Amino acid sequence: MSRRPVNSTRRLVDGGSLPFATSLQSKSRSSPLLTVGLVVLGAFLIIGYTYGGTGSFGGNKEAVSRLEGASCTPEVLQAMPILKKAYGLGDSRKRILHVGPDSCSVVSSLLKDEGENTEAWGVEPYELEDADSTCKSLVRKGFVRVADIKFPLPYRPKSFDLVVVSDALDYLTPRYLNKTLPDLARISNDGLIVFAGYPGQQRAKVSELSKFGRPAKLRSSTWWIRYFVQTGLEENEPASKKFEQAASKKSYKSDCQIFHLTS
Repeated sequence: MSRRPVNSTRRLVDGGSLPFATSLQSKSRSSPLLTVGLVVLGAFLIIGYTYGGTGSFGGNKEAVSRLEGASCTPEVLQAMPILKKAYGLGDSRKRILHVGPDSCSVVSSLLKDEGENTEAWGVEPYELEDADSTCKSLVRKGFVRVADIKFPLPYRPKSFDLVVVSDALDYLTPRYLNKTLPDLARISNDGLIVFAGYPGQQRAKVSELSKFGRPAKLRSSTWWIRYFVQTGLEENEPASKKFEQAASKKSYKSDCQIFHLTS
């Protein structure tokens, strides 16, 4: 015996959906002022949601993008002209090590833009997934190394003039920071530069959570400064002042915290 197809209209009527909609329509016809009032209220709510709260989210698309998972690694490339002024990059041949996710893009850009005056190297803290041909080539040639930064890196002391780390320390607990920070300072000659996220202005992407196994712990500048002192790292005041002066001239303002430390 064949089944009859279910009548969707009848099902909705039996479930009470259509009578409810019909009731609303009849009420809206009988109360036009109520309908107009609801429309006006809805418009005000939409306007308030779009433009309100400019101190935190508001209509600031950049702030929203930071909350949706911005990264400090692009800031390294944006700040590189300022760092060149502060650390004298380009005056003589320099060895720079970048530590953090997407290190391939940083190394590739430095090798391309700085040319013969800069040796660029990188450390990717976690296994690379879906790496492009350029990144695979850098890894194959030894320019970028995949290594867990929770353990000592296989470099001699003062192997690099400058060590720049971004989007990596935010994911480490103090237990591992106690080992990682001194080791990064050990392999640096001129200084260690740390790019860290601002609390409340960034949130890890889902893809980053899967890589690091834990969400980013975004700490305040007060927390970082206190921790640097406890770890025995001091501010590189000359470089910090030069960086601020160069940044002011170029009207550069970073979306990340930048710390200049002595090695």
